[in-house]
Amino acid sequence: MARAQTFIRKPMGLVLDVSPKGSDKIVSWQPTMRDRSGTERRVNLQTVFDQVKEKYIVIIGDVILDQYIWGDVNRISPEAPVPVLEVTSETTRFGGAANVAHNIASLGGKVDLIGVVGDDSNGVTLTRLLQAAGIHTAGICIDKNRPTSTKTRVIALHQQLVRIDRESKMPVDASLQGQLLKAAMDRIPQADAIIFEDYDKGVVSGELIQGVLRQARESHTPVVVDPKVENFWNYKGVTAITPNHKEAGAALNRQITDEVSLIEVGQEILDRLDLEGLLITRGEQGMSLFRRDGEQQQFCVDHIPTQPREVFDVTGAGDTVVAVFALALAAHADMLDAARLANFAGGIVVREIGCVAVTPEELSQVIRLEARDEDHLP
Repeated sequence: MARAQTFIRKPMGLVLDVSPKGSDKIVSWQPTMRDRSGTERRVNLQTVFDQVKEKYIVIIGDVILDQYIWGDVNRISPEAPVPVLEVTSETTRFGGAANVAHNIASLGGKVDLIGVVGDDSNGVTLTRLLQAAGIHTAGICIDKNRPTSTKTRVIALHQQLVRIDRESKMPVDASLQGQLLKAAMDRIPQADAIIFEDYDKGVVSGELIQGVLRQARESHTPVVVDPKVENFWNYKGVTAITPNHKEAGAALNRQITDEVSLIEVGQEILDRLDLEGLLITRGEQGMSLFRRDGEQQQFCVDHIPTQPREVFDVTGAGDTVVAVFALALAAHADMLDAARLANFAGGIVVREIGCVAVTPEELSQVIRLEARDEDHLP
């Protein structure tokens, strides 16, 4: 059977025509308008953003407590060739699935978080912080055999000196898996979208994934995943996944070095996992959204450029991207519009050090600036 043509939409309105017969050879570059209708579409992303408020999202995954120790370094220790940090302050923030939940709550969504904490002070601290942010925590289980996943970052002069991880990567026991699955099953019928935030900490299992997917199909609820390596191929049949380019390449034991290798990896992942969409984040090169479009299920790639801005820290940017992408899909946004909105949100949080949540005011401002710039396009 001949392979369907592949069209790659470029930011400046170019389309890449890939050979239908064999090896993805580039045949020609053709000018095209930006959307399928043949006229340039300027989507009002503010309208999309307004529709995400009050959407109910269920998040399943690895909840993490992020601790930050801030200070100054003025000398080297006489005991070893290491800097001496004079601590000026300490802060605590959300990490992992907790950071995803915080982003959704910050943007006006309703959130239920399902995961595991240890029977320790960090677990108590994280649960209280979540509740204070308006995030429902009834689905968080306590595991007496593991610590609360905690990342402690030591920072001086806006630079991270060291990170200390306290965690267990052992799978949670069968009893806890049953509790997690029941918590998900009880909430999915009312959910507008489901997110798996999987950091390979042993909380998300193949059985949990399959149980959630069965219920999600019955409820026609979109499922979006931020995957890591361990369960990558267990997510067949979800709506979309949002790996970064290194994770996408690692899943196929390949390196993404150029656009051709990016497209090859993207197409294989899209097909093997039977996805509606694959959003690969690419750092300073923006994002690439892979889909099959139209009645003939034509393979399409949209490259979404990043917006020029100063980057201080990419920590947690992927959490923000999956949060906003899923929120937009929950509001029945087109997948490309959802990706554009997520791209804006991710670009906001990298301007801060550490995990932070995007605010409605920040996202609205970026949307307005983008609309103003588009008004000046030829």
